Amino acid sequence: MFHDRARIHVQAGRGGDGALSFVPKGGPDGGDGGPGGDVVLVADPDLRDLSSFRNRQHFKAGKGGAGGGGNRHGASGETVDLRVPVGTQVLDEDEQLVADLVAAGARVTVAHGGAGGRGNRRFAAPEAARRRRAGRVAERGEVVAPEPDLEREAQGCRVPLHDAAARARHRRVG
Repeated sequence: MFHDRARIHVQAGRGGDGALSFVPKGGPDGGDGGPGGDVVLVADPDLRDLSSFRNRQHFKAGKGGAGGGGNRHGASGETVDLRVPVGTQVLDEDEQLVADLVAAGARVTVAHGGAGGRGNRRFAAPEAARRRRAGRVAERGEVVAPEPDLEREAQGCRVPLHDAAARARHRRVG
């Protein structure tokens, strides 16, 4: 069965928390948290339809690592790459076009990861060096529900494959 339309739910990774750490008689040395991972759609010329999204519709990117003492920054969250066929159009919840992946290897980020929290080293200043303050809280990643819709070209015009008449016309041309 040919799947030309799919609804998926994606969630970008949350950023890692910043560290609250001090060096004895030296001041703050807490590192920043790492950014959360993104969710990216990648156009793959080897795929024919969207059947890979038939059994799995929920995707979540990795969380950023927490910062550490000694000015150590957290690791970046793992990015999730979802392969889709060339010619896929990405629509949002309101059926508005977000992206059109017409070239092989084209990429579009559909959910951006959250920024990492700031470690207390960022707040080092002569008057605040000994105070225990830090912007430790990281940002959450985006949660979206894009809808990939596969279209193919026929006779120089865009033909949606989910239209029965267009499918018949495509069969005769191709």
